[in-house]
Amino acid sequence: MKRVQYLQYGGPEKLRLDEVEQPEPARGQIRVRVRAAAANPMDWKIRRGEIKMLSGSRFPRGLGHDFAGVVEAVGPEVTRLKVGDEVFGATSIPQAGAFAECVVADEKNVGPKPPSVSFEQAAALTIASGTAWNALVVKARLRAGQSVFITGCLGGVGRSAVQIARIYGADVIGSCSASGREDALALGVGEVVDYRAFDSAAYRHRCDVVFDTAGVLSLSQCGSMLKRGGMALHIVPTPFKMIGCQLSPRHHLVFGDSTPQSLAGIAEAAEGGKLVAAIGRIAPLSEAITAIVELEETGLPKGKLVIVPGPPATHQPQ
Repeated sequence: MKRVQYLQYGGPEKLRLDEVEQPEPARGQIRVRVRAAAANPMDWKIRRGEIKMLSGSRFPRGLGHDFAGVVEAVGPEVTRLKVGDEVFGATSIPQAGAFAECVVADEKNVGPKPPSVSFEQAAALTIASGTAWNALVVKARLRAGQSVFITGCLGGVGRSAVQIARIYGADVIGSCSASGREDALALGVGEVVDYRAFDSAAYRHRCDVVFDTAGVLSLSQCGSMLKRGGMALHIVPTPFKMIGCQLSPRHHLVFGDSTPQSLAGIAEAAEGGKLVAAIGRIAPLSEAITAIVELEETGLPKGKLVIVPGPPATHQPQ
């Protein structure tokens, strides 16, 4: 089978599309025939060797984590899923390898794909929506009528966070560029803030939750914006924030772990049309490296990059 991989940590020049042996699922694992896989910024951060403590030092190493496809083999002790199931989910950081014709993942990180949702949409939702779900639903236990401030509200995680907050009946304040104002309003942001003109003092004690998806706020800024009993959530783990989150009960680091519970919630919201990923480009596996490098270097196109092992999808990006 074909897989995008690299033989050592480094720049995008390390990427290669190789023919490799088809992986076999071990205990508690499934093998999925990939129909779509989605790129995340963490893919190139891992490839550059920025989080070696989590990714390890075994090579060759595949690229990509989010995927959707069809189960074609199961390992021992797999109980929820069976061959032929349409699924979506993510590999663990050490596993990786979703930009391929097949991928092996732990069953616990995979769930049934919503029937009415395309493979491309399902793949694009996994980690971004899983991170937002873990932050707002699991950690913050968001409730109707609460006020949530979301930085980067039109980014991958931010866009999912806005939609999830609205599902739970929260009022959303979101920051983005001035040019994104209309898109943010259409998404459900009640008050749109130009991030270039943002002043945390204007939001002193106004928010039940501050979700810094862009990693642009300091701990003190977040703290000043919170109401009594409020919570600040962070997904960019700088050393200072890691220490601060350990010392303060008001600040929490959040990661995008895919669990059966979060995937079920995401699937239900997506099936109902309440949670939709913005797809910027769909590229075949043969063009994956070029598309990944362009996204890494330019940040364009806006929206999720989705890789499909077969021919490019015929529908337009959403």
